[in-house]
Amino acid sequence: MLRIDDISYSIAGRPLFEQASATIPDGHKVGLVGPNGAGKTTLFKLIRGDLGLDGGQITLPSRARIGGVAQEAPGTEVSVLDTVLAADEERASLLAESATATDAHRIGEIQTRLADIDAWSAEARAATILRGLGFSTEDQARPTSDYSGGWRMRVALAGVLFSQPDLLLLDEPTNYLDLEGALWLESYLQRYPHTVIVISHDRDLLNRAVGHILHLEDRKLVLYTGGYDTFARTRAEKRALQAAEAKKQEARRAHLQSFVDRFRAKASKAVQAQARIKMLARMEPITAPEEAKFHRFSFPQPDQLSPPIVSLDGVSVGYDTRIVLHRLNLRIDQDDRIALLGRNGQGKSTLSKLLAGRLEPMEGRINRSGKLRIGYFAQHQVDELELDETPLAHVRRLRPDEAPPRLRARLAGFGLMEAQAETKVRQLSGGQKARLSLLLATIDAPHLLILDEPTNHLDIESREALTEALNDYTGAVVLVSHDMHLLNLVADRLWLVDQGGVSPWQGDLDDYRRMLLTGDDKLAPKAEKPAVKRPSRDQILDLRAEARRAEERVEKLDAMLEKLDAIMADPATYDDAQKAEAFGRKHAEASEAMLRAEGLWMQALERLEAAERV
Repeated sequence: MLRIDDISYSIAGRPLFEQASATIPDGHKVGLVGPNGAGKTTLFKLIRGDLGLDGGQITLPSRARIGGVAQEAPGTEVSVLDTVLAADEERASLLAESATATDAHRIGEIQTRLADIDAWSAEARAATILRGLGFSTEDQARPTSDYSGGWRMRVALAGVLFSQPDLLLLDEPTNYLDLEGALWLESYLQRYPHTVIVISHDRDLLNRAVGHILHLEDRKLVLYTGGYDTFARTRAEKRALQAAEAKKQEARRAHLQSFVDRFRAKASKAVQAQARIKMLARMEPITAPEEAKFHRFSFPQPDQLSPPIVSLDGVSVGYDTRIVLHRLNLRIDQDDRIALLGRNGQGKSTLSKLLAGRLEPMEGRINRSGKLRIGYFAQHQVDELELDETPLAHVRRLRPDEAPPRLRARLAGFGLMEAQAETKVRQLSGGQKARLSLLLATIDAPHLLILDEPTNHLDIESREALTEALNDYTGAVVLVSHDMHLLNLVADRLWLVDQGGVSPWQGDLDDYRRMLLTGDDKLAPKAEKPAVKRPSRDQILDLRAEARRAEERVEKLDAMLEKLDAIMADPATYDDAQKAEAFGRKHAEASEAMLRAEGLWMQALERLEAAERV
């Protein structure tokens, strides 16, 4: 059991914890949440003993092992698999000793202990964990020096999972995982045999992998039962009740103070007045909760282009002479919301770069609308910012003729307020850098916005804001993300990138999740019964898009007719006979177009309804 008793801790005079307490029983899976900068990572350091408390204490069973991913695995000539095996220090030590031990009694003790810790299945267990995190059998045999920092973070994560500490502390573990790795980790944590505390902004992980939420706010810790959605609902109810109680108390205080003010000087009422003064003094203040400081994203909206805005005709693409994706025939319209699915290394980022114009086709042809503007947020875009420049300087470089107040307004639209505008990028948080990168990607109001893992450094509130902004956005969106919550709320088309091709995924995200977790490599949902021929998901999505486009056409014509009605109702219009005739002709044309548009809309709705009934 982990006990946190009345702890206090400050950094540079700023208190992060003040008499904070929580008790986490053995085996509990807990999500640690709270505002950025509240002290979540600091709490991990205090639990590990890396920092000393100002007051209170943190206690664990005397022999409890604490594990976490402090830093990435070093790049060495040791293989990935052997690096993970070495993370179980007891096993490695016992095996080393068994190779030189000569005392029969000690050899017996070593073999007994090796059996107790299941040492002989270790290689298979380590390999299973590595496969779940995206390393093939061939990859596991390669030295860690072959891999980038992000992949070595996966090696370090695999090592701590393999060593199975009694208390597992994970700080944003999905930030360096893809969708497949994040889903595997979610499932693994559900089965983990010991206590887990995970800091995460991944809403799905916090709903599925943990049974409790430890909330850090106002320097206190509160443990809630249930996943993140239950926590959010319970906390909202608690805040509403607290606000109501604060309002009641304020009214009660005003009433008591009014009595005191009126009768304090009257001898006949002095005793009652004094009693009420004491009541006021004893009244514990109830403070109404402040609303979360939370900024929406303000994406500039693009003008409309005729469809398709991008089409690929027999396109192959890759690097140097190696083709990654073959003979692609794809189309993107401006109202598309496309999620790219596929296992790591199959080419999702390659396709993103191709669509963004960062890679040229090796064969075939890409047709882009002549006025097409593309915004691109790469997975490591935040690493490409100029660290010694301010956000204001970054935006000024793209808009040199704009006045400083306008530039600052752009930054504020992405939650980068006055203080951050003049701060060097290297001093910004990961979330602030991500917001700046999103601003730079969308500043030109692109017709096509390509986002490759945009949520890695964003907290839950910022992810919700991004979801809202994308759903309000009138350009096309292509998404690569391990955040299933984001994909579920934004994407209405799913493309599977697999074995050198790109095709519509014949199922939904739940089908894809089940396929990944069950290890079914057929990459297709269960077939329908032969007797029932149902439209594919892609066909239904096309019908929905057609109905949506028809509805938008009706709305535009309705707005046009409303303006023309106002003009025709204005007597001044008829002062100029020629002008009046022109407006009358426009009104007649718009009315006729409205009849056609409404007919097409009804037909589209009927086709969609028929398809969804099957």
